[in-house]
Amino acid sequence: MWCSYSISQKGESNTSSLKMTGAVKPPDLVGSGRTNFRAHSQDPQPLSKGKWLNRFPVKTASSSARTLASASSQNPGGLSAEADIVRLRKYEIPIKRVARNLCLDPALIAAIISQESRVGLLLDNGWDQERHKYGLMQLGGQQHLPFGVWDSEEHINQCSTILVLSINEVRARHPTWTWDRQLRGGICTYRAKMGNLQVYEEDPCDRDNYYVNSVIRRAQYFKRHGF
Repeated sequence: MWCSYSISQKGESNTSSLKMTGAVKPPDLVGSGRTNFRAHSQDPQPLSKGKWLNRFPVKTASSSARTLASASSQNPGGLSAEADIVRLRKYEIPIKRVARNLCLDPALIAAIISQESRVGLLLDNGWDQERHKYGLMQLGGQQHLPFGVWDSEEHINQCSTILVLSINEVRARHPTWTWDRQLRGGICTYRAKMGNLQVYEEDPCDRDNYYVNSVIRRAQYFKRHGF
């Protein structure tokens, strides 16, 4: 897959090359822009390829990442991911289309949909119980004007774009972080933006790892099942 916008790292220990072609520009990105995130490793892989899911650590204070990653493959987010994948099939085509345009992994988009709304199961006419967040990916209604109806491709694209911007923000603030940590930070920043929560710039996941761990588990599960 070729992407017109790319973020590359030259391999220096303390610098990241954020070129003009790599900086996400919201007007270009929404609906038509393309972004390619590459892992910070000796063999960088685009986020869209999904190989990062096979090795992605799930952090915990009591277990090693390797042990928990193995356990997560057996019990991904409880039984909810297994139930959610049935409902996700209805949105598989728009999810994959948005993912292709943004060079994101469709399993990551599917995981956030599952985590945020259980693929619509928890929603009332598209809204959460407090009527603060809207749609499959729970757009913060107080901060963002929703595009399209709650389960439309426009909604998925809008929220996935916010995810892209969140990841880029973390990459720009912390160019020396590993790719795994940058991506975890981007996922936590997405949650904060949607929930009108304070974003902790030093480490967006510092106060709570549950959300990002659950998203990663679900993404791993959905990747193994066709996303």
